[in-house]
Amino acid sequence: MIASVRGTVAAVSPDGAVIEVGGVGLAVHCAPGTLAGLRVGSPARLATSLVVREDSLTLYGFADDDERALFELLQTASGVGPRLAQAVLAVHSPDVVRKAVANGDTATLTRVPGIGKKGAERLVLELRDRIGPVPIGPDGAAGVTTGGWTEQVRQGLIGLGWPAGQADQAVAAVAETLESGPVPPVPALLKQAIRLLGRTR
Repeated sequence: MIASVRGTVAAVSPDGAVIEVGGVGLAVHCAPGTLAGLRVGSPARLATSLVVREDSLTLYGFADDDERALFELLQTASGVGPRLAQAVLAVHSPDVVRKAVANGDTATLTRVPGIGKKGAERLVLELRDRIGPVPIGPDGAAGVTTGGWTEQVRQGLIGLGWPAGQADQAVAAVAETLESGPVPPVPALLKQAIRLLGRTR
């Protein structure tokens, strides 16, 4: 089990990063919020979870141990694999997820692409007793609306090397293309913004 990696950020892409540890580059799948905190050439420490399959070894990276713990807990629920668990953390913070599960707030959980009403109900049923401490305070759902993805995409673009001004323009352009209804996952929005920026370079 690789619980964490610490080293120099060798590369950052829309869906992951390469962390050089002792001369070895480790490919780590990360959500946009985690990628936003990484800079090529700078030191970084990521909490990690190694997912072992018959034909692959995949390392998932997180900003802190709390995110990793929730990522692993989510996968104990029926029908939740590593990609869906990471999608949950790309849309919501750990505190928002815990509060939603504890309160049976399926509406918040269904904001995650890939989780429907039945899937959200199953998460609540299976994880409510194991979700851990729930934050007390103002509505924890703040930041899961449209404003949440805009900042994550903006920070992701800046982390990939674009100036803040261009990142703002790309985010605005992506927002104009969205129709009413569920917002696409942040990684898809980030890729769309990168495509738009590619045309202007």
